Amino acid sequence: MGSKKNFVLDTNVVLHDYRCIYNFEENDVYLPMVLLEELDKFKKGTDQINFNARQFARELDEVVVDKDFFKKGASLGDGKGTLYVLTRNYFPEMLEQAFMTRTPDHYILGAAITVAERHKGQRTVLVTKDINLRMKARSLGIECEDYFSDKVESIDLFEKEHEVFENIEPELIDKLYASQAGVPLDEFPFKSDVEPNDCFVLKSNRASVLARYVASDGNVHRVGKTRSFGIEPRNAEQAFAMDVLLDPEVQLVALTGRAGTGKTLLALAAALQQNERYEQLFLARPIVALSNKDLGALPGDAKEKVAPYMQPLFDNLNVIKYNLSYTGKEMQVIDTLQREGRLVIEALAYIRGRSLSNTYFIIDEAQNLTPHEIKTIITRAGEGTKVVFTGDIHQIDSPYLDIQSNGLVYMIDRMKGQDIFAHVNLKKGERSFLSELASNLL
Repeated sequence: MGSKKNFVLDTNVVLHDYRCIYNFEENDVYLPMVLLEELDKFKKGTDQINFNARQFARELDEVVVDKDFFKKGASLGDGKGTLYVLTRNYFPEMLEQAFMTRTPDHYILGAAITVAERHKGQRTVLVTKDINLRMKARSLGIECEDYFSDKVESIDLFEKEHEVFENIEPELIDKLYASQAGVPLDEFPFKSDVEPNDCFVLKSNRASVLARYVASDGNVHRVGKTRSFGIEPRNAEQAFAMDVLLDPEVQLVALTGRAGTGKTLLALAAALQQNERYEQLFLARPIVALSNKDLGALPGDAKEKVAPYMQPLFDNLNVIKYNLSYTGKEMQVIDTLQREGRLVIEALAYIRGRSLSNTYFIIDEAQNLTPHEIKTIITRAGEGTKVVFTGDIHQIDSPYLDIQSNGLVYMIDRMKGQDIFAHVNLKKGERSFLSELASNLL
């Protein structure tokens, strides 16, 4: 059997990554006709999948330069394979026997069967992000796989707590407590084991300290439990999170952790604490409809439709206000920021095309974003902007994303080691004893 393969794509792969056709190396790529028909349904709209549908149409138009394309296919470039479109919807006899209905998914299965029969000396693989479709394919003996191009290989990083370095010389810890400038990393025995903005606990036989390695000056700095707008870190991880959130040199932050670990609350409190540094504090989250109910099923205008999805962000703001109930000055600051339009909470879909300068930009529920959406958001950042992503990678609502392919995990994997990036994984729930118990037992 030859080494060259044939890949048949499902519509959801194109909607996930509009440049997917270039990611199959020297292998040939087949687009079922039903895929093009399905894309027509997604071309109108402001969501990312609508943008991807339009962009893919443009990519296809760039590739198809030969009038004989539908007979001969088109080259995808040097070292790449050939792109083909199957010009009719196939429904082989084995599908007639297995399925009663002729759905788009079943036509895609038919396309995979047809390509496999035409090229019996080569492997034919159906690529789809739909788990159910992969199960149907396997039941018929069709080779299939997920779209792996942007999957992260290991998620161990999201399961562990912060590092703890023991048997540190007591004098080094004393120096950290005494020095505002920090202590050079070269003086520590673990110097080869840390990356920029890694946070850790140092322990000697008589003391311990929370610390962070700051690559910009090459020093290890002590991390304190800094209070911001009535919110004080309750554990080491929250202290680490608050430290990087308040550091203007760290322009990109990712906070991961289960529900109740304080991700969004800490990010919002840190933003409010720095309201004089930034012209705008911008909080957003993606709209992921549940139970197959889109925004059209809700009453009201655009803002009224979006409001229920934004409520968790307002809930966090109310927690901060509650903690400030006896501190009039800071309450007035929040009211002024909202009145002047400098504290904005809205749906993420509305940022397309905008350039956000001098903005503290918090994106909640980032695990429901694709890698391309994450890239789109970060590239909106202008001068003086800090971008903070928060999310729980175990609570993904998007049907075609998983723990290894969502944009939050992808971004952390690609950005780790950069001087301006920091990631803190929060493990301990602090919402309430009940919340933590439910998270652990249910």
